[in-house]
Amino acid sequence: METEVKLTKLATCAGCGAKMGAGTLAKMLEGFKTHADPRLIVGYDKSDDASVFVLSDDLALIQTTDFFPPIVDDPYLYGRIAATNALSDVYAMGGEPKLALNILCAAETMEDTAIREILRGGYDAAYDAGAIITGGHTIRGAELIYGLAVSGFVRPDRVLTNAGAKPGDVLILTKPLGVGVLTTAAKAELAGGEVMQRVYRQMATLNKTARDIMVKYPVHSCTDVTGFGLMGHSYEMAQGSGCTLHIAADSVPYHPEALELADMGLIPAGAYRNREYAEPGVVLCREIPLALQDLFYDPQTSGGLLIAVAPEAAGACLAELQASIPAAAQIGYVTEKQGAYLKLE
Repeated sequence: METEVKLTKLATCAGCGAKMGAGTLAKMLEGFKTHADPRLIVGYDKSDDASVFVLSDDLALIQTTDFFPPIVDDPYLYGRIAATNALSDVYAMGGEPKLALNILCAAETMEDTAIREILRGGYDAAYDAGAIITGGHTIRGAELIYGLAVSGFVRPDRVLTNAGAKPGDVLILTKPLGVGVLTTAAKAELAGGEVMQRVYRQMATLNKTARDIMVKYPVHSCTDVTGFGLMGHSYEMAQGSGCTLHIAADSVPYHPEALELADMGLIPAGAYRNREYAEPGVVLCREIPLALQDLFYDPQTSGGLLIAVAPEAAGACLAELQASIPAAAQIGYVTEKQGAYLKLE
C-alpha cells in the first residue's frame, strides 16, 4: 500500500534500532521496591526475553511487550513486522503465544486508512501465530509507534531462558544478520529492490516454525536476536549461563549486501551502542574484518532464534530446521568459562 506520508520519515530511528542500550534500563531500576513471589521464575532482573509466572504444575504464563517506530513505509507491512517481533519473545521462551493487546501511538499527520492498515498487519501476524488480539490502547502523539503486549503459555519444566547454555552445546542461528544496516540504507534510499523485499519477508516471518522444531530436541537455552545484535544477545546468554560462547565468524549467516554497506561505513547508531556494551566481553581470536564485526553488533528487527542445543542432537535439529528454514546455520559452541564470555574465531 502506498502512503502519502512516508512512515519512516515520522520517526527519528527505526525498528529495534530504537531500543534503549543494553544494561541502561537495569541501572535505572536499581533499588526499586518489588514484590517477591516464588512462582515468578523469570523476571526483569534476568535480562531475558519475557517474564514467566507458574500457574500450576503443568502451566506457566509468559508475558512480554515490544513496540517500535516504523522500519518500513508500507503501513500493513510495518504492522505485521512489529507484531511478529513482539510475538518472537514468547517463541524464544519455548512457549506459544495466545493473547495480545495492541499498543499504538499514531502520529498526528496520519490518516485513518494508514492506521487501519497497521492494525490489520498486526492482526494478520497474530492470526498466523494462533494468538488473539483482544484489545489494546491507542493514542495520538508526535511519533508513530506500534507493537503488542503478548501473553503465552508453556510447561514450567520446558521453559527456555537465555541463561541455560551448557558446555558442549552447539549454537544455531535461524535468520541471517544485516537487517539494521540494510533498513538504515533503505531509509537513505541507498538500498532497495530485491534485497529489501528479501529483508522485509524475513522480518515478517514468525519464529513459530523454528520454535516448533527446536522444542522436539534437548535445547538448553534460547534467545531471539533483536535490538542488541548477535553479540549483545550472545553476551547476555554467556553471562547468564556462566559460560563462554565461541562464535565461528565465517559460519554466521548474513545478507551479503549488508556487508558491502557496512564496509562503506553505513552503520546504524544502535550498532555502536551494542559494541560499547558487549565488546568488553569479546576476544578476537584472529583478524576479522571490521565490517563483518559491525554486522555482529548490528541491531536486528524481528531477528532469528539463537539456540543452544545438546551436541548429540545438534545435527538432527539443524537438519530439520534447514528443511524449513534454509538460512539456519550452526555458528559456534559453548564451553566452560574461559576468560572472556565471547570468543570470535
